[in-house]
Parts: sequence; structure tokens; C-alpha cells
Amino acid sequence: MSLTSRTGPARTFLFAVFLALQLPLAVGGASPSESPPRGAASEPTTASGKGPRAVVDTNRGIFIIELFPDVAPKTVARFMELVKKGFYDGLTFYRVLPKFLVQTGDPLADGTGGSGRSIPAEFNEKKHVAGTVGMARKQDPDSADSQFYITLEPQPLLDGKYTVFGQVVEGVEFLSKIQERDTVRKLTVKP
Repeated sequence: MSLTSRTGPARTFLFAVFLALQLPLAVGGASPSESPPRGAASEPTTASGKGPRAVVDTNRGIFIIELFPDVAPKTVARFMELVKKGFYDGLTFYRVLPKFLVQTGDPLADGTGGSGRSIPAEFNEKKHVAGTVGMARKQDPDSADSQFYITLEPQPLLDGKYTVFGQVVEGVEFLSKIQERDTVRKLTVKP
């Protein structure tokens, strides 16, 4: 007997949301409740219009991310370095969790791959609202590499536990259309 027929659609949806929140953002990583926050999470995630912009061309549409070098300088620098090398071009969104997040940046497309160079955590006060861009990591706070996620709705349980380094400022409507195995055709950065 299916869960839906025993408990009803609303209860099934809540159960699915609960399970999604318990999933780590990277294989071997911590679920949002397992990792202690570094720093308070009180500042909303809003774009200032001052940071460099990443243009993400996907097979579902183009969206633009404003990067936050003021709060995550090492993360933004490494991200921009990988973008300039073409690292993200052709990679897939291998993790898609409706109403939670989409994730890419893994050349193996299974949650275990990366560029081969970890970067230190830069947890900050930016909140996880719809369109927030953060670095996925394993349980070790300093294990972020190349994988990043974009939240589809506010996710306060992630605040202060992952490095937020950008915000989608254009093309937000395309995020919810992304499906598993959709492709990042080209990712570029403009000042």
C-alpha cells in the first residue's frame, strides 16, 4: 500500500519535505541540523548591485547570480577561477529537490566529485531565501570545493551552516523548471 493512500497527499508532502531537509548537501556531508553554525545568521540575503555577476546558461533558460565577494571573498575568487577555466560548462544539475534546492558543480554527477581543491568555510550572516547561492560541503566545514546549490524557497535551517556567496537576481523563474540531469551549457562571469 502506498504512503499516499494511507496518509493522504498533505501528509505525504510534509514527509517528503522532512526527508529533503535531512539530506546532506554533499555525499558524506552533514544535514542542516548536524553542523554547528559559525556566526549568527541575521542579515537577509539581498543583492546590492555591486558584486560581479555570473551568467548561467542552462537548457531551461538563463539566470544571473550576483556574487558576494564582501562576505565570501575566497569562495567567490575560487568560483570565478573555475568559471574562467570552463569547469562548470556541460555539467548537470545532479540534485534537484523541489521546493528546496538545485545543485551542480560535480563532474561525476553523483555528489562525490569536485575540482580537487577544498576551500575554507566563510559562513556569514546572509540568509537562505529563494535564489540564494551557497557552497555544498561534506561534514567538515572546510570541505567545500566546486559544488554549489541554489535554494528554491527560503531555507532558514541552512542559515549560518553553509557559505552563502551569491543571489540569483535575474531569471529566478527558470530555477523551478530545472530537472535532474539538466545541463549548465555555459557559465560566464562579468564584472
